[in-house]
Amino acid sequence: MTKPRKWKTLKSDTVYQTPIFDLHRRRAAHPRRGERDFFILDAPHWVNIIPLTRNREVVMIRQWRHGIGGFTLEVPGGMVDPTDRSPAHAARREMIEETGFDSKSIFELGRVHPNPAFQGNVCFSYFARNVRRIGEPQWTPSEETEAVLVPLRKIKGLIASRTIMHALTIAAFSFLQIYNPPRRATR
Repeated sequence: MTKPRKWKTLKSDTVYQTPIFDLHRRRAAHPRRGERDFFILDAPHWVNIIPLTRNREVVMIRQWRHGIGGFTLEVPGGMVDPTDRSPAHAARREMIEETGFDSKSIFELGRVHPNPAFQGNVCFSYFARNVRRIGEPQWTPSEETEAVLVPLRKIKGLIASRTIMHALTIAAFSFLQIYNPPRRATR
């Protein structure tokens, strides 16, 4: 069996631009496979965060998603904006904006590549302990969303019953289950 070899990018052109991603055509060469075009979605890094109250309730979002034409049950999250100091800052900002809850204790749980076949970005998952309501959610005009409290003990069942199907939310809960959570805050 031969060892896999890397592809070498020869050139990359922007084919299409949107507010949330750009589509690039990447021409690449391989020593055994020749030259080919690949299409890459170039998106900012993403974050999500599991906010947990003192009563062990997860502050989740029920949100209309145009990609599936329906509502999802997911944890707060979004893009890391250019003005964010760090992914942790972005996660906290998203939690406050989408739920009106905040925490002084935020931990990084882990990182995943959402779809490395055609995306290069990373989704950072965080955990916020002992969240408390500090205000009302601040949704954008394009969001149809409500914040809901879900007992942590019910999360596994909601995933098993396909009530929670957002892959990045499931990844965050998987990290929480594995690390349970780490002890150092990343604020």
